[in-house]
Amino acid sequence: MVSQKVVIKNPTGLHLRPAGILCKEAMQFKSLITFQFRDGTANAKSVLSVLGACVKSGDEIEFICEGEDEQEALNALVRAVENGLGE
Repeated sequence: MVSQKVVIKNPTGLHLRPAGILCKEAMQFKSLITFQFRDGTANAKSVLSVLGACVKSGDEIEFICEGEDEQEALNALVRAVENGLGE
């Protein structure tokens, strides 16, 4: 299991389009990929779960990846968030 905290940089937070991009990125990996935000945990492979977390710009989330390609998954998701998730 690997984890890393990252700050959401895109100005609108994780609304539908960036949530979709995040999920599409996460689904490329076999590992279980979740993120923690406030008191909850969201499945990074589920758009509804990501949207339900209500993550805004400037919020910090912690990705948690567990499985055979966990490090690659973590690196890709952190890079996607740091690049603004297409915005």
